[in-house]
Amino acid sequence: MIVRIMGEGQVILADGHLAELNKLDDELLAEMENGDGPGFRRTLHALLARVRDLGEPLPDDSLEPSELILPSPDATLEDVRELLGDDGLIPG
Repeated sequence: MIVRIMGEGQVILADGHLAELNKLDDELLAEMENGDGPGFRRTLHALLARVRDLGEPLPDDSLEPSELILPSPDATLEDVRELLGDDGLIPG
């Protein structure tokens, strides 16, 4: 799966990592629903860091269609709400 982190670039991420990322995604959704700004920020950074750790960066000059688009690290609660699907940010 090709994942884009807005403002950073793309990584290739194995589908096998989605379950782990979904746990962080669930935490992020709960913090958003509860209006927990500090928790939201902490979990968003953890989610993006995990995607960076698990993924293999694509070259900067490569522009592949992204199957998943994640917000930038400085995204606000409102920015992330606009990106949310029925399953959160991470499908499944």
